[in-house]
Amino acid sequence: MARIDVDLAVKTFSEHGTAAVSDAMDLLGLNGGLERLTRMSGEGTKAGPAYTLGFETVSPGVPAPAAEFIDDVPPGSVVVIANRGRTHCTVWGDILTAVAVRSGLAGTVIDGCCRDLDDIRALGYSVWSLGAYMKSGKNRVRLVTRQEPVEIGDTVVHPGDLVCADGAGAIAVPAAHVTEVTGNVLRVAGMEAAVRVDVAAGTPLREARRLHGYNQMSLRPRKAT
Repeated sequence: MARIDVDLAVKTFSEHGTAAVSDAMDLLGLNGGLERLTRMSGEGTKAGPAYTLGFETVSPGVPAPAAEFIDDVPPGSVVVIANRGRTHCTVWGDILTAVAVRSGLAGTVIDGCCRDLDDIRALGYSVWSLGAYMKSGKNRVRLVTRQEPVEIGDTVVHPGDLVCADGAGAIAVPAAHVTEVTGNVLRVAGMEAAVRVDVAAGTPLREARRLHGYNQMSLRPRKAT
């Protein structure tokens, strides 16, 4: 995937948001939705390459120090943490957030919980998770994979897949399909913009959709190869 494809995709996804990205993926028969994750902090649409991390539980009494990874995450990345939906302990907090802000990361997506939420919000950093809880992950879970594929619900996220997230949640676009999805996002956004213009001018929504092929576009999904 050429660098220009990534830059264009990040810009396009950030401008048009997860709904347009989801519709664009539907046209290819792709899912990518990271279900049940909710925006906890930050604002606006964020997009960037996934930096993936996987955690596992440890037995009581087994030492498991805080995970060391944040200094290695490239600027512009979205940190994707697979904590297997665990809500009894956290894998992200205010200190990680401070470093993420300093390093220019786009945001963090967690299949689990964050803590220090008030401080994270004060820093203006974007986090999506299942919720917030105060219990530390230290000596409860440990980092076992870095930059390997991870499962978030029913979606597998690979390192370098592009993640887009906003107030509606988060979605991951496979790296192999970024160029095609980007083109579809522009098609979807252009069609919807035309519908909005006609509706604002008084055209019935049904007619505006017909004129601009709204339903015809959505009825033409195909299986991605």
